[in-house]
Amino acid sequence: MMLQMQDLAGTTPPRSDPWPISRRIGLGLLALLAAFALLGPVLVTADPARQDLSASLAPIGSDFLLGADHYGRSMLARLAYGARLSFGMALLTMLSAAAPGLLLGVLAAWRGGVTERALVALSDIVLALPGLLLVLLLLAFAPGHFLPLYLGLSLSLWVEFFRVARTTTARLLVEPRIEASRLLGFGTFYILRHQVLPEIAPLLLTLASFAMGTAILAISTLSAISVGLQPPTPELGSMIVELLPYYDEAPLTVLMPGILIFLLVLGLQLTARGGTVR
Repeated sequence: MMLQMQDLAGTTPPRSDPWPISRRIGLGLLALLAAFALLGPVLVTADPARQDLSASLAPIGSDFLLGADHYGRSMLARLAYGARLSFGMALLTMLSAAAPGLLLGVLAAWRGGVTERALVALSDIVLALPGLLLVLLLLAFAPGHFLPLYLGLSLSLWVEFFRVARTTTARLLVEPRIEASRLLGFGTFYILRHQVLPEIAPLLLTLASFAMGTAILAISTLSAISVGLQPPTPELGSMIVELLPYYDEAPLTVLMPGILIFLLVLGLQLTARGGTVR
């Protein structure tokens, strides 16, 4: 009994795995979807906008590997371009939201005072507005265009990066090691680079995954209600609406864009969840 207690006392507690199985599965799924989005248009020579009415709703495995839509356009080509569009827009939106969110969050915690109160008030104002409402306000000036859609999503997503960066930085700044670094004469840039940013970095993948998943769903939703990207642009949300009247004739063709959206968001959610749950 004493030997068992000694063994337990001397056992080192297990460390949290930064790459749990859920995160690995999510990243693997995203890698496959990214390869499909990037290599699909290269391997498939079909133009996603080329119409062939004689091949309308062609079944899977005919002249088209994944069949054709109601205009005889290759579903494989349109799905590949749609995945590239959704993934690319989500990535660009996330980067545009992360950069100012992180910088302003660190600045608010570091400076404090009026600067922090002003930035927190700004984030609260943005947070009070529903994300899609902010996007719709900008889309009202140029419906169906990429720029207002991208700006609206970026403006609605930067707040989460700001709040996490500010909270984490504020917690770190009261730690003795930061005070010691200041007393020893280390500059602001050194402290931020070597002591603050390494603590924020592990959270970035989780935040980025959530932001990209939100952006993909928002882009698809807005396109589905005809205020986002418009046909014939091969966008996954608008493809579902275009094909919905033909569900009885080609149910699998209608489901394909929805399945692709589901897999994209699933991969991002698994990647994000891996950073918060062991």
